[in-house]
Amino acid sequence: MNNQNTKYERAKKRVKQLKGFYDHLKVFLVINGLFYLFRSEWFQSLLFDGFPLEPYFFDWIHANFFIWLAILVVHGLVVFAPKLQFFKGWEERQIKKYMDEEMDERDKYK
Repeated sequence: MNNQNTKYERAKKRVKQLKGFYDHLKVFLVINGLFYLFRSEWFQSLLFDGFPLEPYFFDWIHANFFIWLAILVVHGLVVFAPKLQFFKGWEERQIKKYMDEEMDERDKYK
């Protein structure tokens, strides 16, 4: 019974992680879509005449997009990395590699 509870809790945690990532992705797409809509000439034509429309005024939108994208990629790696085969046993492989190097180095001087 305890094993079933543990599996259920892990599955529940995994679903929560996936839901959090997909919610983050949705917010990213909606907000950045709105920002790029604000940057469009159609939206700028709706603004009052005194609104500052210098070319550099909307440049922060690009920085926001790329910084947020980097954060989203990190979030995706955190959520999906346990499923990647590369990370499984990485620590053990590194330990074995360094132990083998030590053995080779030691045997070289015998």
